[in-house]
Amino acid sequence: MAESSDLNFIEGTPAVVIDKVSMTYRTTSRSRDGSSAPAVRWKGFRSAVNRTKAVEVPALKELSLVVEHGESVGVIGRNGSGKSTLLKLVGGQVPPTSGAVYATSTPVMLGVNAALIPGLSGDQNIVLGCLAMGMTHQQIDAKYEAIVELSGLEEAIHMPMKSYSAGMSSRLRFAIAASIDPEILIIDEALNTGDAQFKDRTRKKMLELLGQAGTVFLVSHSMPTIKELCNRAIWIDQGELIADGDPDHIIKWYRMFTQKLAEGDRFAAMKLRRRMINDLEVADVADRNSLRRSRA
Repeated sequence: MAESSDLNFIEGTPAVVIDKVSMTYRTTSRSRDGSSAPAVRWKGFRSAVNRTKAVEVPALKELSLVVEHGESVGVIGRNGSGKSTLLKLVGGQVPPTSGAVYATSTPVMLGVNAALIPGLSGDQNIVLGCLAMGMTHQQIDAKYEAIVELSGLEEAIHMPMKSYSAGMSSRLRFAIAASIDPEILIIDEALNTGDAQFKDRTRKKMLELLGQAGTVFLVSHSMPTIKELCNRAIWIDQGELIADGDPDHIIKWYRMFTQKLAEGDRFAAMKLRRRMINDLEVADVADRNSLRRSRA
């Protein structure tokens, strides 16, 4: 769980410290008996259920990071690499299996998955969603018009949410979530919501939010978005930190890695992956040596 304090915002000072954090999920797996014929598979269904056993799945290997106030960190990686798990740990949504996360204020997750009530109208859900995020009635009144404008729903805002299309619902959720002004902001694919016109509005809103927040974590599969909005990038693969540094540099090597995988050249892809890990380890040793010299 992320721990917070009352430290004031000072650019260049630590905002989030991720200290040797790892995450392992427990699930079940059925032991295999070597039989593959359909008749055999269905015949032993009940006994097969009884043969399930608990297994541990590592979602995130031991990872340490220090993110400073004023930094906007893009998190990239393949699907299932551990990106969303990392953000859940930073946001305090789940506790790590080991290690700890420290933050100077409570991180706020910005997404489009807010649980609103379909039977209520859009404007009623605005009030409900904002109250759920801790806003007062006065704050809601002050931001109501801006939320409606960002959503682009206009007169439909007074209709039941269950009558909305999937795109309309997503636009409303995003507009509600974007109404907060956090010091530490976590964004998980929020920019991929809605049609082209709405995406342009969300991009402008995100630039505004990035200017207000002291620290930002952004997960996106859009490399241009990472380049535009972030001054730092980290690459995670199979739960392991592969690279950390300048977005242009990290994205260049990540694209080479994914291209090799797409071509079926797994050997070359893994070679690139090992090179980036080695570079990260060398940089980490250099940073530690520099820190020791500064203390001497």
